[in-house]
Amino acid sequence: MSHGPYKMVEALQERIRAAETAFHQAYWDSQIDASPANDARREQLEIELRSIKGDPTVYQEVLHALDEDVHDPVLLRQLQLLKLSLTGNQMSDERRSEIVALSSSVESDFASYRPQRRDHALSDNDIEDVLKRSDDEGERRDVWEASKEIGAIVADRVRELARLRNAAARDLGFADFYRMSLELQEMSEEWLFSTLDQLESLTNDPYMRWKEALDRALRKRFGTADLYPWHYADPFFQSVPPDVTPDLDGLLADKDPVDLTHKTFTDWGFDLQKVIESSDLYPRANKCQHAFCIDVDRSGSDVRILCNIVPGERWTEVMLHESGHAAYDLSIGDELPYLLKRAAHTFVTEAIALMCGALSQDPEWLTSVAGCDPTRIGGIAAELAPARAAQSLIFARWGGVMAHFERELYSDPEADLDSIWWDLVERFQLVARPPGRNAPDWAAKIHVAVAPVYYHNYILGEVLAAQLRTTIEREAGGLIGRRAAGELLRERVFASGALLRWDALVEAATGRELAADDYAAAIAV
Repeated sequence: MSHGPYKMVEALQERIRAAETAFHQAYWDSQIDASPANDARREQLEIELRSIKGDPTVYQEVLHALDEDVHDPVLLRQLQLLKLSLTGNQMSDERRSEIVALSSSVESDFASYRPQRRDHALSDNDIEDVLKRSDDEGERRDVWEASKEIGAIVADRVRELARLRNAAARDLGFADFYRMSLELQEMSEEWLFSTLDQLESLTNDPYMRWKEALDRALRKRFGTADLYPWHYADPFFQSVPPDVTPDLDGLLADKDPVDLTHKTFTDWGFDLQKVIESSDLYPRANKCQHAFCIDVDRSGSDVRILCNIVPGERWTEVMLHESGHAAYDLSIGDELPYLLKRAAHTFVTEAIALMCGALSQDPEWLTSVAGCDPTRIGGIAAELAPARAAQSLIFARWGGVMAHFERELYSDPEADLDSIWWDLVERFQLVARPPGRNAPDWAAKIHVAVAPVYYHNYILGEVLAAQLRTTIEREAGGLIGRRAAGELLRERVFASGALLRWDALVEAATGRELAADDYAAAIAV
């Protein structure tokens, strides 16, 4: 083989590296301060990056190189990933700019919007606190409805984004954007929904039993026979209510989530000090209210976390979760080229993050790392395992709503999405739609709006997290506080970056294909 493909990939890789690094910095700035100037800068750089990836001449060069007999596995994988990345960006400049502008405007609204109640701006943390603590049904309904206001603000733009994305996908010969996205994620739609169907079947009976017990308790608490979304503990019913789980907020109220995270990862051999120093961890106005981890330049020297930490278990879990992503990014082999210095697949890094986040409810972690009183933890230990199992159950059902809804959204953006959303909520979560409600509640979930065709990665991440935890328990003697556990993750999962396809990586790391066996054990309640 000639040196042509090597030189072409090296030159393209450098162009992408420079453009992505600049865009990541601008994206970070737009999330920590949702100002018009930051939003405009981010939008401009995203268009520039997508234009590089959308260059039809470069795309044809990559396809031509793949037609040659490529024996170098590193070069071959780079070409394969370039093809996937470039395919999704093949569209006119006008359409590209319109998609980026719409998406940026929606994300900016999510970052800056705060519903007003009684001359007070409600943050997401405020809303969640009311839904966790208040016994006043009127107050609960009011803040639940407030949490959905953003949906009405962005819904028309999200539909338009679906139309534009579909048009680009169909120009490339795909049925729609959803199917194209799965293929570009190296995932079969048939395999994915077969797996989701299996998980739905696996969780039907245990979820129904658990939900019936919860609803009996809620009817008694609120003195009503009819339960609606605002009776549950968060706006989308995607986490275990405090009514049926031990109060870890009290135990962790005087613990610093940042210190606990640093100790957890230090025990595994990961130094997150520089990550923490580069991060933005506490809430304020005009800042994104969610959480994410970003590797700015894939050098391992500029990984950052955005959080909105307040004391308690929830943000301890989030900090552990995002730090799982960070440890992965930091540990990818330095010898790999830029294009391969990322996770093997989105759901693989989500598996690591989910496994780490779950430690906030682990009795061993609470005593050995968080320093909680062993006597108090011993008194609630028998309740913690069922609570964690219930969380996995709840999330699997919620994930089913999201995955099926997104497929419906891109199958027909003109459909009655408001009704489809509630049909799926009732089917998977067994939560009744509010009488007479006619609002785009689906658009209030930020992932639907700005992280399309992503949510299935959380569900698959839960399955892989259970499989990895079993492997670590068997081969490293346990996860918490064991250097051998960190070494296993570094060597078998992190170091190879994207050199291996996700299915090959899973088998190499755990000794078998991705399967729901360990997950089934984890959800037993």
